[in-house]
Amino acid sequence: MSTKTVYNFMLRLLTSKELAFIFRLYIGGLFVYASLYKINYAVEFAETIANYQLVPYWAVNFLAVTMPWLELICGLMLIIGFRAKAVTVIIGGMMVMFTVALVINVIQDTPISCGCFSTSDELIGWHTVLRDVIWLGMIVHIYYFDRMFHLENRFLALLRRI
Repeated sequence: MSTKTVYNFMLRLLTSKELAFIFRLYIGGLFVYASLYKINYAVEFAETIANYQLVPYWAVNFLAVTMPWLELICGLMLIIGFRAKAVTVIIGGMMVMFTVALVINVIQDTPISCGCFSTSDELIGWHTVLRDVIWLGMIVHIYYFDRMFHLENRFLALLRRI
């Protein structure tokens, strides 16, 4: 195969709506999964937020209660493709916030667990930052290339028939 053929194949793959759909299901499922533990164990999640030492004390409980529900709702909306662009922006914003918090604490060498999926996660490190950056790349891909199986498109088509 020539380099041009390989280049064209990679370009088609990286800009494909099918890959964006797979990423959409993965990231949506990831956010739903991450939210479930945090919703059930809000007190432990509040302790994890406090351990990062980036949020004022008065905001810790508010974030521990609201953020997991936002993750759950946005994850479900992303999976079904309802307002996917807007939800992708919200999820991307959360992921940037999480990544910045990780980077700050990794640089400060703070020995804390991520708190992403449970309070017993392994300690944060550059591998955790890399994982979040990869997920952020998937989110950017979803934003630009996702065009498959959106619930709102089917719903709007149904309304037009009426």
